[in-house]
Parts: sequence; C-alpha cells; structure tokens
Amino acid sequence: MDTALIDRLRADLTAARYTVDALGALWGSEADAALERANRLPAIRALAGGQAPRATLATLFVLGMPVSTAAAGSAFPELELAGAQELGLVTVRDDHVVALIDLRPYDFLDAQGAGSWWIASDLGELATGRALRTDHVLGVGGASLTLSGLLLPDPVDSVLDLGTGCGIQALHASRWAARVIATDISERALEFARLTAALNGIGNIEFRLGSLFEPVAGERFDRIVSNPPFVITPRTSGVPAYEYRDGGMVGDALVEAVVTGAREHLAPGGIAQLLGNWEYRAAPAGQGTDGLQRALGWADAAALDAWIIERDRQDPAQYAETWIRDGGTHPGSEEFERLCGAWLDDFAARGVTGVGFGYVLLRHPGRAQSVAPEHARLRRTERLDAPLGRGTAGLGEHFSTAVAAHDWQAPRTDAEVLAARLRVAGDVTEERSHWPGEADPSVLVLRQGGGFRRDIRVGTELAAIVGACDGELPLGAIITAVAQLLDLDAAELKRSTVAEVRELLVDGFLLLEVGG
Repeated sequence: MDTALIDRLRADLTAARYTVDALGALWGSEADAALERANRLPAIRALAGGQAPRATLATLFVLGMPVSTAAAGSAFPELELAGAQELGLVTVRDDHVVALIDLRPYDFLDAQGAGSWWIASDLGELATGRALRTDHVLGVGGASLTLSGLLLPDPVDSVLDLGTGCGIQALHASRWAARVIATDISERALEFARLTAALNGIGNIEFRLGSLFEPVAGERFDRIVSNPPFVITPRTSGVPAYEYRDGGMVGDALVEAVVTGAREHLAPGGIAQLLGNWEYRAAPAGQGTDGLQRALGWADAAALDAWIIERDRQDPAQYAETWIRDGGTHPGSEEFERLCGAWLDDFAARGVTGVGFGYVLLRHPGRAQSVAPEHARLRRTERLDAPLGRGTAGLGEHFSTAVAAHDWQAPRTDAEVLAARLRVAGDVTEERSHWPGEADPSVLVLRQGGGFRRDIRVGTELAAIVGACDGELPLGAIITAVAQLLDLDAAELKRSTVAEVRELLVDGFLLLEVGG
C-alpha cells in the first residue's frame, strides 16, 4: 500500500470537507432520509450539475454515479486521477470516471468524545443496481453500529477483532486499546480495512488472514470483539454464500464456535462481545428448544460468564425473507421463491421454529483479584422489546457500569446490600397512571432515559424506596422509613425488596454511591 498516495488522498478529502455534516448540507435532510431508505434519486437531483470537489466525491463514492474526467481531476488535486486509479478507487470508462469502491465519511460519539473517519468498502446494491457479489465487503451497517456502541470503553492492552470486515470494530477498539489484532477469512476485506486504517492515520492495528481463531493460535487478549458471519444459510447447491455474513457452517454452529472458542483466547478476566443468532427448535429435533438457553449452554460448556440479550426473534419465513432481500433478490420473483424454499427446507430439517438475534457478553471467570464464588458468577439472559437504546453513545459505558454493578452485588449478603448508600440514576423518571377520579395511581413505571432504555413496572413501596435513594442514607434506613410511612412491617419489606434492588442496580436504575 502506497502511503504517499494515501497521504495525498487524505489531503484531498480534508480539503473538500468530505464530512457527514457537509454532505447533509449538500443535498438536504430529505435526500439524506431517502438515502437511508435506499432511494438515491433525491440526492442525485440535488447534486445535478454540481462540480465542486465535495459534490464529485459524493456522486462517485456514495451514489455510485459516473462523473466527467475533468470533475474527477478537480476532486483529486493532490492525488490526481492517476493516483486514484493506482489506489483502486476509480476507473475510467468512455471519458467518464466510475467508482470502484464505496468511500464515505462516518461520525461517532463514544466515551472519549466525538470523532470522524472515512470508511472504505464495496459499493452496495443501491449504487451498482445488481445483486451483491459473494465476496462483497460490507460497509458500516446498523448491526455494526450497535456493536461498536456496546463495546466496553475501559482501557486495555490488547483486543482481537474477529472477522473485521471493513475494519469498523477494530477502529473503535483502537481508541482504548494499546494494540489491536484484526482477522478475517477474506483478503479483500483486509485490503479495505488496511486502507481505512491508513487513511485515518491509525497505526496500532495488525491485520491477519484466516478463519475464526486460527490466525491467533496460542494467543490471549484482554478483549475480543466480533460481528461474525453468523447468518444461517442452507448448505444447498444454488444458494449464494456471502463471505461477509456466512461462516460456512450449518445452522447456528458458527456462533457456537465463536462462543466456545473464546475461552482459550481470553486472558483471565478478559471479556468478549459479539453479535449472534440462535435457533429455537421443536423437541425432539435439537439440544434444547429455547434459543436463549441454547446460547447460554454454549457459554456454560466453555465455563464462561455470560450476559446474553435477545433483541429480536423471527419465524423461519421472516428470517429467510430478510436475508434473501439482503443479498439483492426481491420478493415476487421465481428466484426469491426458490431461495425461500431452500431456507424453509433447511429449517424444517432441524425442527427450527424461530431464530433469535442479539448481543453476547462473555467473560473468562478467572479474574486476577479473586475467583468469584459460583453463586456470584455473571450468568444472565434477557429479552428486550426493542433495540438497545435509540443511539449508540453511552451504551458501552452503561454496559461497563452494569457489569461492575453485578460484580459488586452478587457476592454480597442482603445485609451488606442494605448497608450500602445508593442513588437513583440521573436518567430515571417515574410515570404514574390513574383511573379517572382515583387519587392513587393504578400503574407506576420507572423509565430509563439512557442506557438500554428499560421500562420497569413497580409497586408503590419500591417506587418510594427508589425515589428516596439520594446517596445520603443506607438502603436499610430508607426501607425502614418507607415501611413506617406506609404502615408496613420493616423487616418483611426489606426481605421482599432487596432482590428487586439488586436487579435495579444491575439494570442501572440505581447506582452505588462512592464509598457506599
């Protein structure tokens, strides 16, 4: 890779103010929203006749439209058109310049603050007008955005990005890790990831070719992150297998392999975070019928702590339709129906009744400071009714705080929890619903404004206890006061609410006061 050419490309992108905000201003909010819906026509119309370098770059690399050689030359004053061709960014066809890759700005916000990069990947179906090639390298999508937002931001020495794709998770990890190893089975993906890292001046990432954990045999890491190729694909002739999403295994075995293989590559206390899906199976076809319990069983088999969150579940037809469309084949065609039949046959052969999708946090239990007693191990599953939060900023910090809260409360007795000073989190609000004419509320709900945005229905006693947690008094004293106010037995109220308080701590509704 020619670093001098990449330096010139960076200079041209910077000079053109090729940024997220500038592109939005260039074609307007309506066109921006249309692009999110895979409709590029409003943006094309907004840029019609535009010759400024920024408009040319957007036309080429975001919209996938040809531009004149004169316009392309003006957009690359430092790199020049010959340099852009040498880097594999564009080609010249019939006196017009055509993009060979997708290259677009990307903004983010994490625990260290706001930042921006340029991300290189393959042009998508919107730009090419045809189904994706099987070795397609995907850019930044919704799933990868959520995973990057969930990554724990605590500084560590080493991170493994397993199946790096365009490199987005490795880039995020590079902000809080001294060194990152990024692997992929696709050499094309690694080429894109290397270009992206070099273009953004990120030098602490090493790229390695290979499948799953093969490129890091014998190595251990403080963190493992992965958006693996987990999509369940029929192993049937004539069904396309896309490298970016298909790991070549039957059913959900790829995610199982990542989960069970993680222990041998995590340092003691190390954490892995990944996306994945798991099959629900009708008895007696498979080992266990509940998808979440299947996934938890993989972690148990590897003796790993686990927190597994399911944010969506689809029936076999929905799942097949989602991923057939993702490959560029649309409903109504004979090809769509043929592929859908192959998916449904594959699911029926294993008795699959549904597929869950979500997020997995794993931890090597041998923490350096101590080995947690078995009852204090992190072993949690949950189903959420919606995607985590409504934005990615702060989710990683929230997840880190939640894991720490679990580790604080799990080994402690009820008496120790009652002696702690707690405070209600600043993003928590209380909603009361009343029947008309009634003074007392019929429903009390605690709502979380940040983090996972959970809503928890509570009783009058627990709402009063949470509302009084300001970090000044021990929890036990607050419960005693609430019991007196409501004419309840204090000892019984403590017994009945301490378990709920533990959950509120882990969910982030209550925080441990420093020194508490």
